[in-house]
Amino acid sequence: MIAQTIQLALTPVFVLVAIGNILNVLSSRLGRVVDRARQLQGLHVSTQGREHDVVVQEIRLVDQRITIITRAIRVLVLSALTIGVTVTILFLEGLGGFDWHLAAALVFLGAVVLLLYALVLFLKETQIAAEALRIPRDMLELDRDL
Repeated sequence: MIAQTIQLALTPVFVLVAIGNILNVLSSRLGRVVDRARQLQGLHVSTQGREHDVVVQEIRLVDQRITIITRAIRVLVLSALTIGVTVTILFLEGLGGFDWHLAAALVFLGAVVLLLYALVLFLKETQIAAEALRIPRDMLELDRDL
């Protein structure tokens, strides 16, 4: 009975490992974004005119990214906690002889939904990052033949 319970608990644990890896990626991205925000804050006070507007625009994008990454991290942690609850239910079911299959399935489904939401947030953040990295059209001088 315990061996079967451990086998059942392996799938949620593998999802937990994946969540941990995604959390690692997000925390690295958050660190880089925070570093960039600090740089931009220094430029904010020393720029004027068009250059200042560009700095403010990038600060706004960086602020959006920080918000989205933080939200994604929060949702991933909730997903991981839900995975932990799933594993707990499976072990209590195996040890106590209770029939909690439906509860375990619903809790696991909740964890997967949270994971999917976090991945959508991650996608949104990467799109904002790509937008911030786009080279302005006027700098490309596309009207000139080189």
